[in-house]
Amino acid sequence: MRNRIAAIAAAAALTVSAAVGLAAPASADPVPGNPNQFYAYCAVDLLGVPLNCASTDAEHASHICRYVATGVGLGLDCIQR
Repeated sequence: MRNRIAAIAAAAALTVSAAVGLAAPASADPVPGNPNQFYAYCAVDLLGVPLNCASTDAEHASHICRYVATGVGLGLDCIQR
């Protein structure tokens, strides 16, 4: 039983990592040294929270983003440059 649970957990982890890898936009420049992150331009609200992010090149980027798995699907995790 434990082997079956471990196999299911490993398969789920591979599925999530594959989905995150495929979800990265092709037009965005990847961050050097970290293939899971990409450059994006994000509008921010009054509190500085990034909203409405779009992938872009390194020259026009305001944020560095990556896709993260959440309880409801994929989400964006962005930090200001």
